[in-house]
Amino acid sequence: MSQFYFASGSRKEAVAKVWLYPKASNENWKFIVNNQSAEKYFGRFDLLLLAQQPLKITNLLGHFDVKCEVKGGGKSGQAGAISLGIARALVSYQPELRKILADAELLKRDPREKERCKYGLAKRRKSFQWTKR
Repeated sequence: MSQFYFASGSRKEAVAKVWLYPKASNENWKFIVNNQSAEKYFGRFDLLLLAQQPLKITNLLGHFDVKCEVKGGGKSGQAGAISLGIARALVSYQPELRKILADAELLKRDPREKERCKYGLAKRRKSFQWTKR
């Protein structure tokens, strides 16, 4: 495991560091998130599929051992951050994959963030009750 491909991804408040280790055979591949298996870490199958999406689209599922360190945010944001990190690492591994991943919109960082609280309002957009008299 000397050669690896590194990239980072972010989504909402989550930031993920991703390492891809190429394998000779695609048997017994590992997907580790914060020193746990991805199935155990996420607990939900849809989040696991979201994190693995770049590998499935490029037909490279099982060709790499994947190791991720992710901080911040919730599980959904973390899965999105891992997905972006894997997509960027795959492009550094093989630049021809950029077109496939870009067409699937896996190289775009989702710009939606939490809206800030405004002064004079109860929440982000909710205002206090208004009375005419």
